[in-house]
Amino acid sequence: MAEIHRTTLQPSKLELLSGWLPRQPWFHGAGTPRLSKAGGFRLDDPAGDVGLEFMVLTDSSGPTAITYHVPMAYRGEPLAGNDHALIGISEHGVLGRRWFYDGEFDPVLRTQALALLTGRALPQAQNESGTVDDTVEVSSADADLRIMLRINRTPAMITAGDHDVAGRVAARWRDPAGASHRGILLEALAPTSALGSSLGG
Repeated sequence: MAEIHRTTLQPSKLELLSGWLPRQPWFHGAGTPRLSKAGGFRLDDPAGDVGLEFMVLTDSSGPTAITYHVPMAYRGEPLAGNDHALIGISEHGVLGRRWFYDGEFDPVLRTQALALLTGRALPQAQNESGTVDDTVEVSSADADLRIMLRINRTPAMITAGDHDVAGRVAARWRDPAGASHRGILLEALAPTSALGSSLGG
């Protein structure tokens, strides 16, 4: 299981994301975002090599706060062929240099996200080692289906009636005023869906 280290990270995740987010097609703000961590969860990499985090962020730079979901994979060396997905490089006080990638393009994160959606992995607390996060709600898809992963870059409202969705993961976050919200971060699309993996959510 992943161990959460109480140490330094230079630059921080929020600093890396502040430069990266405005370059993404699903960014809705203008200029440099003012980010705060609002919620999320982690998954374990069975091999213990890659850190996997599903972070919910709030951008308070505009007149209305905007919430984003960014899945991230942390690696101890570059992921070949994925320079386009690099969020940034940071120095970890315990682990040394770490490469931070957009999890949409990381094979370990995608595999474990599908494992979560089919009941073969458990969501882990964002800030505690070896602790299952029981606030994350998982509606599991049939493990025998050849499902596709959809990542919602802005958490989706929880509604009924989407027949393309075979399973989904919902998590909580708090806005800058302290109010609690819940939305869908990940979805498993049924084999009949032609939507594939979504960057926009």
